[in-house]
Amino acid sequence: MDEIELGVGSVPVAVAARVYGKDASWVRAGIIAGWLPIGKATRNGELITSIEQMNSRYGRINFYISPKRLYEETGYVWKGEKR
Repeated sequence: MDEIELGVGSVPVAVAARVYGKDASWVRAGIIAGWLPIGKATRNGELITSIEQMNSRYGRINFYISPKRLYEETGYVWKGEKR
């Protein structure tokens, strides 16, 4: 069986949103709430797990979307392209 080569680093939220056919805010909310198991959300190194924590006055949230998890959930092979 051929091994699939995935991109290195995080998949951009915009790319994941395009794969799911949804808005980027849907992807962000799904990752934070835990019903979209493709990545993690952090702020200042602390895991964000509640929609209430999405308020921008608390600071920027960083999203990591795993190329492997996105592939396992959708079959989409991300090779490092931006969009």
